[in-house]
Amino acid sequence: MAVNHTEAMPPQLRAARVRKQRVIKAIILTFTLLFLFVPLVSMFVFTIRHPLSGKWSLDPWIAIFTGDGSALGADLSTLWSGLGSSIGLCVVTVVIMLLLMVPTMVIVHIRSKQLERAIEWVATLPLTIPAIVLVVGLGPIYRWLSADVLSTNPIWLCFAYVILVMPFAFRALAVGLNSIDVKTLCEASRSLGASWPRVFFRVLIPNLWQSILSASFISIAVVLGEYTVASLLGRMNLQVALYQLGQSNSQISTAMSLLALLFGVILLVALDLISDALRKSKESNES
Repeated sequence: MAVNHTEAMPPQLRAARVRKQRVIKAIILTFTLLFLFVPLVSMFVFTIRHPLSGKWSLDPWIAIFTGDGSALGADLSTLWSGLGSSIGLCVVTVVIMLLLMVPTMVIVHIRSKQLERAIEWVATLPLTIPAIVLVVGLGPIYRWLSADVLSTNPIWLCFAYVILVMPFAFRALAVGLNSIDVKTLCEASRSLGASWPRVFFRVLIPNLWQSILSASFISIAVVLGEYTVASLLGRMNLQVALYQLGQSNSQISTAMSLLALLFGVILLVALDLISDALRKSKESNES
């Protein structure tokens, strides 16, 4: 019979060990929070304190929320143009990613494990390829598309962004597919007379909502933070607009960067809350 050495300790030694573990955890947590929050606090201080005169002012934040940066010598039209482009790119990229990956992964998961591994290799490949290398390959394609087929509108960056978000979306969707018995659900539904579209939309998708939301929110965060591809291809998005704005007023650019980070945090918190709500709803329905 195995003996638990911790339970076999005298109470005094066990209490001392617990206190030591708490101190170590507190130290690790403190250093982690400092590592995360000190740069963010420094950015915020930079936005409200003029670097030359030392004057404290909320003018950069007022300029953002009022949409008028003329008092600080900044033209915010580029910022709003880049923000609008990034929001449109988020929507289009997520839609294309879901239409491409969800049916493909479901079919492959049901039909062939070998093909599923091949799909995983292809989907995670962009993680190993630097963005600048992707641009070298995509550049001639985008020049042809811009001149002969489409236009130079930034919305067409969605094709490149789908490639960038594939590794993260694949992993989120794979977790959802591996957490349920897809084959049993499909066979049971088919035996009851359900068509394949009905199986997909009425049986599988409700069980994959959490993974679909995870893939969507992660994709939105990646698109909002992308700079290299848009810059090298000469397209305007939020990060390119922030860089250009930083040339005329770095305080407004930094304040907007903080707002973008805050939006990313809100997305992650919303994902956690929605996931908990879906899980509780599912548990209540099962009970």
